[in-house]
Amino acid sequence: MAKPSFPQMISSLLLLILLFTLSSLPHTITSRGLSLEEATIDDLQLAFKHNQLTSRQLVEFYLVRIRRLNPVLKGVLEVNPDVLYLADKADYERRTKAPVSLVSKLHGIPILVKDNIATKDKMNTTAGSLALLGSVVPRDAGVVEKLRKAGAIILGKASLSEWSHFRSNGAPSGWNARGGYGLNPYTFSDPCGSSSGSAISVAANLAAVTIGTETDGSILCPSGYNSAVGIKPTIGLTSRAGVVPISPRQDTVGPICRTVADAAYVLDVIAGIDRNDIATIETSKYIPKGGYAQFLRPSGLRGKRIGILRAFYGFGNDTSLAQTFEKHVNTLRKGGAVLVDNLEMPHLTEIYSDASEDIAMSVEFKISLNAYLKELVASPVRSLADVIAFNNKHKKLEKVKEYGQDLFLAAEATNGFGKTEKAALLNMARLTRDGFVKLVLENKLDAVVTPRADFSKVLAIGGAPGVIVPAGYENNGRPVGICFGGVRGSEPKLIEIAYGFEQATKIRKPPSLKGFKF
Repeated sequence: MAKPSFPQMISSLLLLILLFTLSSLPHTITSRGLSLEEATIDDLQLAFKHNQLTSRQLVEFYLVRIRRLNPVLKGVLEVNPDVLYLADKADYERRTKAPVSLVSKLHGIPILVKDNIATKDKMNTTAGSLALLGSVVPRDAGVVEKLRKAGAIILGKASLSEWSHFRSNGAPSGWNARGGYGLNPYTFSDPCGSSSGSAISVAANLAAVTIGTETDGSILCPSGYNSAVGIKPTIGLTSRAGVVPISPRQDTVGPICRTVADAAYVLDVIAGIDRNDIATIETSKYIPKGGYAQFLRPSGLRGKRIGILRAFYGFGNDTSLAQTFEKHVNTLRKGGAVLVDNLEMPHLTEIYSDASEDIAMSVEFKISLNAYLKELVASPVRSLADVIAFNNKHKKLEKVKEYGQDLFLAAEATNGFGKTEKAALLNMARLTRDGFVKLVLENKLDAVVTPRADFSKVLAIGGAPGVIVPAGYENNGRPVGICFGGVRGSEPKLIEIAYGFEQATKIRKPPSLKGFKF
């Protein structure tokens, strides 16, 4: 295992001293009447404008929260040792009216990015694995570069399910060798993954907003489980360059926030062309002139044709949840949406029983991960085979005996795209074309609405977008989301629908953290 450099150790020590000092501050910080807990981007920018708040004060608030809550929640893997310098820089830009401070919604806003997203700074990028500790990335990930240009403050790295939950089927969601097991702040149990830390952190107010990634369900599921808003963008709408990959065909990067508005503001910044990700060039045609925030309309439900797939509306013995979702269906109707009920999607059963996605991702993972590792400036491992060997050498730390690495081994056994893999790709294209796309086009739908993130596989294999919004709570107290999915490039309509629903319901509430041991 590569050891941290001396400068890294000094930075970490200074940060620990800083956090210890900050921990003596009051647990709840309010700046001139503004409660920073649950504050939105608009709230924060207004406070900046009226000199009621500085970026330094805001960062210090989040550092206190991380110091107090993260030892149990484990939503943050590491904090940027330069974060206070970056906050002071943002404050200086605001005082001197630097152009970026006047136009960017994200200027001076602290953001956590998932630890599979590269940052060219003093922090690690490890996908939660000890095998990549001390590795050096060649540059910022494409989305991080856009965030920095917008004046956002990279607060730190959010935890995740190790290797974005693609090491083994046996590992629990939210676990990684570097940080341990992340916990849902509402139930102190499963946070869902793989963007578990991003959702945990935004739910528990450890950051203003966060960035996650999804291959299949990894933004939508943790957002739903943690009463957050998650946008899973169309494949290629946001750059994947500099992101530890699983499948370039399905990987996407998107925001996890507390409100639809905040998520739209973040999407406006991170969407767009990145020459290091060729898919963004073609997909940029979907980006609307004027951006996504213009679709934050309270009347966004009016006139939208929304399909209801009853196959996803099973709630077991939770009758209250069933009633909740029927109430939501009525909310959509009262908001002016045209509901097309009791739809049946062609090939739905086949999609959820077919192995094509697993077959394709296995070979895609080996090829894309090997390419990512070879591009690193420095790294203890240079191939998937090296990572497997590292895990076997450090079985205790990586919990190989408990969780295994079956997905790694299956991927390593692949040998490029043969007949089986090519057939899998063709099959998924067929299922998407003759299934979801046909359903939407024939019924002239703007979106399909389903409970939870159960629709994620349909969206994943089709490269299609989804937005999930807080919808209620199960009998055990765990939050549940409502998901709006559409065909590629339908983010404007999905944001309209999601915002209209959110404004009509306003269900999200912060976790009470009762029984939390400080």
